Amino acid sequence: MPAPSWITPALTRVRSANPYVVDAALAALVFFAASLQWMFPDEGDDRLTWQGFLLGVGTAVPLVWRRRAPFPAACAVSLFTPAMAVYHAPPPDIAYGGMVVLYTLAALAPPWQRRFMLTGWLVGASMTMMHKEDAQPFEYAFQLLSFVSAYGFGMLSRLQRAYTAALEDRARRLERERAADTARAVAQERARIARDMHDILAHAVSLMVVQAEAGPVVVRSDPERAEGAFDAIAGAGRDAMTQLRRILGVLKDEPVDGGSARLPQPGVAALAGLVRQVEDTTGLRVALRCAGEPRPLHRDTEVAVYRVVQEALTNTVKHAYASSAQVGLDWTEDELTLTVTDDGQGPADTAGDGGRGGEPDGGGGGGGGGHGLIGIRERAAACGGTARTGPGRDGGFRVVVRLPVAVGRQAAG
Repeated sequence: MPAPSWITPALTRVRSANPYVVDAALAALVFFAASLQWMFPDEGDDRLTWQGFLLGVGTAVPLVWRRRAPFPAACAVSLFTPAMAVYHAPPPDIAYGGMVVLYTLAALAPPWQRRFMLTGWLVGASMTMMHKEDAQPFEYAFQLLSFVSAYGFGMLSRLQRAYTAALEDRARRLERERAADTARAVAQERARIARDMHDILAHAVSLMVVQAEAGPVVVRSDPERAEGAFDAIAGAGRDAMTQLRRILGVLKDEPVDGGSARLPQPGVAALAGLVRQVEDTTGLRVALRCAGEPRPLHRDTEVAVYRVVQEALTNTVKHAYASSAQVGLDWTEDELTLTVTDDGQGPADTAGDGGRGGEPDGGGGGGGGGHGLIGIRERAAACGGTARTGPGRDGGFRVVVRLPVAVGRQAAG
């Protein structure tokens, strides 16, 4: 049978009230219950004296401090209750104060205190009943069962509080874990955006610098070619702006390009356009080779393939002084091997602190430590793959990245 609707709000208000007020009300209720036996006596000897009244007050007043000092309060009640029984004016037929302190100790006190007090009350009740005239067996059982029941309810209250505290601690721990997971996801997304922005800007700026350096020469000797160089600079800049808006669009709630949906980031299918752009802009001959049957890739892996090729060709344009490069895609059943090679100056021909041409942003001889190659390794690792960089077999520089292919519907992720 469900509890009435008013019980839960009432219990909530009682728990949130001042504990002294609640315990004072409980003490008054205990004293009133203990006084009923002489307010409505069954026998003439249930008389009340002022000494008996003070002893009755002593069994109830300590309950005001039952939560602040449970053991001293229990000791005080344990002292006044047998004194009241010995004085016998009025006699304590039911030890209400004893049941309250046993409940309180079971719920709040350390093990030795609650066990000591329970043993004392059981022994004291048994001895009192033995000295009582005409004591019936059911009276023994009632007294002992009342104390044991109060102690049991206190233990249930202790277990309930421990269970509630464990649930609250688990909820707080889960909240902290969710916050940590969110922070890690944000950091990973920021790192991904930073890598993408680095690749886009480095590629676009490299192409524009190559054309701008050739501009003063061709503007005097071949004006039409100079016009093409300026067009290439403008095209590279527009393409970079489009890709940056596409990336930064994930940081905004509103759609990009005046209400249109955000365009997907480039993948394997866009490599042909990237190769043409590099050839048209820089004059570097780039061959795109594909072997094996193409297989589905995770969306992040698709983007990683494009960015790795973009970064490798950017390093070739900036540092290798190469005349040709080759991009190879070798597909197997469970892996894509991406290879980018050039015929320019290899790592052994370069000087500097780890990048081709001595720039820290470059490719890094012998696997080097430039930011570009670090980004390639991070992209491969983020997709569950590996990356190796170093001198090519016939000179130049070589980047080899192995990436896992998607299985079944996972490619849609």
